[in-house]
Amino acid sequence: MKSKEPSALELVRLCCRVLDDKKAGALTVLDVSAQSSITDYLILATATSEPHLRALRVELEKALDGAGVRLVGGERVQESGWLILDAFDVMIHLFLPERRENYGLERLWRDATEVPLSAVLREPPEVRPKRRRATRKRSAGARPKRSKKRASG
Repeated sequence: MKSKEPSALELVRLCCRVLDDKKAGALTVLDVSAQSSITDYLILATATSEPHLRALRVELEKALDGAGVRLVGGERVQESGWLILDAFDVMIHLFLPERRENYGLERLWRDATEVPLSAVLREPPEVRPKRRRATRKRSAGARPKRSKKRASG
């Protein structure tokens, strides 16, 4: 039976779109799959204030719940300036600017590969059905053309 849960990269895309829509700053995606045994991607984002930080968390939780993703953990200490949401393959870190600078996760994970945000936020190509050829309308008195059959011999 095929899982309904999105892949790790689809999950990164979903989270980044939510954070971008809600005006999170300094959005960064790190591929840590080669360095970590507990997660594949880290998403780092900066909020402008405590209320903005909480709003980012709430919107992420709604989007993840809507996608059928169960959070396996998180840290939500009020007034800490740093929130973590753990979606197993993806960990989302939301900071206030001074906390982000203080903890420096980008420095800690400097061996990780940064995933370009433009690639993450770009819409995946749509699969379009083949277009049918347009047919001409026949006038009311016109008879359909008959095809000539060749005799095979």
